[in-house]
Amino acid sequence: MAKTEFSFDIVSQVSMPEVTNAVDQARREISTRFDFKDTGTSISQDETLIELRSSTEDRLKAAVEVFKEKAVRREISLKAIHFGPIQPAAKGTVKQVLNVNVGISQDKARELVRFIKKTGLKVQAQIQQDQVRVSGKSKDDLQELIRRLTEQDFGIALQFVNFRP
Repeated sequence: MAKTEFSFDIVSQVSMPEVTNAVDQARREISTRFDFKDTGTSISQDETLIELRSSTEDRLKAAVEVFKEKAVRREISLKAIHFGPIQPAAKGTVKQVLNVNVGISQDKARELVRFIKKTGLKVQAQIQQDQVRVSGKSKDDLQELIRRLTEQDFGIALQFVNFRP
């Protein structure tokens, strides 16, 4: 009887409809809250970019907190969002751009593969576009690897999908 090979994929996925919902909820809250009245605070989304603008840095930071709260409630990992620097914008306002990271970059994928090799578990890892495929003969080794990967902080949101024999 041939030994079975097990595998799973490491991915970094974000539900863009959930991100859009979080942006919409944050926009609604910002438009109704008294402390944002007459501050010109706004939030807009374009694909994977979210832009927040306000008249002061304090109001901008408060608006970012509102968005973070809505994102967490919608189960969006804040690791999946890169918060850019606060920058001056037109007419004395300030803005901040948030980038939603979808997929695993080549650098992060190489970092994951190096970590997997260092574990000493009998598994193989391959980079496939924006994900990493891990395979091995032992289901226990793969489960142990998932446990170790979740304990480690790679700075991105990781999910483990397609676990199959």
